[in-house]
Order: sequence, then structure tokens, then C-alpha cells
Amino acid sequence: MPLSLRHLLLALMLALVSAALPAAEKNYSVRAPDGVRIAVQESGNPAGPPIIFIHGLLGSHLNWIKQQQDPQLQRYRLITFDLRGHGLSDKPQQEAAYRDGKRWADDLAAVIDATQARRPLLVGWSLGGAVITNYLAAYGDTNLSGAVYVDGVVELTPAQIPAHPPVYSAMTDERLATHLDGERAFLRLCFYQQPDRETFERLLANAALAAWPMQRAVPTMTIQLEQGLKNARVPLLFIYGRHDALVNPQAALARARSVNPHIESQIYDDSGHAPFIEEAPRFNRQLAAFAARHSAQ
Repeated sequence: MPLSLRHLLLALMLALVSAALPAAEKNYSVRAPDGVRIAVQESGNPAGPPIIFIHGLLGSHLNWIKQQQDPQLQRYRLITFDLRGHGLSDKPQQEAAYRDGKRWADDLAAVIDATQARRPLLVGWSLGGAVITNYLAAYGDTNLSGAVYVDGVVELTPAQIPAHPPVYSAMTDERLATHLDGERAFLRLCFYQQPDRETFERLLANAALAAWPMQRAVPTMTIQLEQGLKNARVPLLFIYGRHDALVNPQAALARARSVNPHIESQIYDDSGHAPFIEEAPRFNRQLAAFAARHSAQ
């Protein structure tokens, strides 16, 4: 099947899965410096302090539904976007478009600039944490109010990223059935408390949209940890699920604190890799409290 047709069919599938969800109040796109189109969505209070959510590998803005729907977060301007190679954003077919971590940082910078978000609070899940780190390295933190890493990738090293060879091999397999089975297995690894069927189907549709070249390139993506975290002066909160099977919480947090000892942390006892879904009420309370203390007013 031609690649463009496959992406069209997958986009239609994602649209069907998300049809019953509340629509974002605004949907538009911005251009990254290298020309990649980034899809952006907004909800909440357009005049409120901005929070920018950055999803993880194989995700999209739909990952943040439980945050977008939470009443205690409605006072904030809730901005989501689809990372390059994901969701409704462009999907370059060259692996080089994904290996340089600064490109992902440039995408985030383009979103901040286009939205004119004043000192936003950044919230990054998994790969989204690496995007925040690369943004801090490239742009600093003077225009931010803080950052929350949710089971964030600190470095792509064996000590921090548990090995799942059959899963990762299947995810980049050219055989469609094997590829989709690998993505399904990866999503299962995200959770200690497995989500309901509707949520899992939505996540699987997200995964099916993700670009294959991106999935091949991400394991070697550059992360400027020292330059990013070391000089950060804004409040940083690292949240991990105790049962995370995709990122080693102890190793990742220890490495992050070796660079910046001022990092706050919380461990969620009943979560795996996705506490913002698995323990959404607690996560949303904590995010609302953190935002109330630190967001631009």
C-alpha cells in the first residue's frame, strides 16, 4: 500500500476513534524552522496561565484527554501539540529529521512563539521529557515558569531504558502485522494498571499513525542533558510510576539529580509509565497545585 494512502487511512481511523471526544477549542498548525508542520490544539481558559503538554513516543495530543477534561485545570490555557512524526503533524520520511534532538526543541520553540504563551509551564511525558531537556539546552529557561517531567526520558542509555528486544524489533519491522503487534505490546508495557478498552484503542490508533523512520531514529536521538538541566533555574518536578517498565525511575532520577540536585520528585505507587492516565485524579491535583505555585499569572 502506498505510504500516503496508508497514512490517510490511519488518520481516518484516528478521527473515528476520537470522534466522541470533546473537540479542542482551537486547532491550527505552525511551521518548524526546517519546514515541518506541527499540529497544535488549545482548550481551557484562553486568558489563563499557559500549560504546554508534550506527549511521548507513539502518542499525540489525545494522550492528554484526562487533563483537558479535569475541572481543576480549566482555569489554565491548555496547549497540546503533536510531535513531528506523530498524530496530525508532518511525518518526514528521512531518519535524519528525527535524530538531532534540537529539531524537536525547535518544534517546541515554534509552538511557544506561535501561541505567544507567556512563561508557560511545560509538561512532558516520556520522550516529551527529552524534548524539554533539549529545549532548555537550546533556548534556556528565562521564558518558562517551570517544567514537569512525567516518567521522562533523561538519557537513552541501557541503565535507564530497560531492554525489550522483541518489542522494539517488531516496532520497526517492515511487515505491517508484526509492526502493529509490536506497537500493541509497547503500549501494554506503558501501564501497570491497564486502561479501559476505549482508551487503549485510542492509544493504538495514535501508535499506528507514528512514522516508521521516526521509530527507527529515536533510539539514537541526541539529548543535551548537561546543557539542558544543569543550568535550569526554574522549578523542575519529576514524576515516575513505581512500576515503570520502559524507564528505570531510580536510575533516571539519580542521573537527573547528578546534573541538577534541586529537582523535586514524586513516585506514584500504583502506576507504570503513564501516571497521568493510571492515577489521573492524583496527577491532576498535583499538576494544578504545582501550576498554582509557579505558573505565570
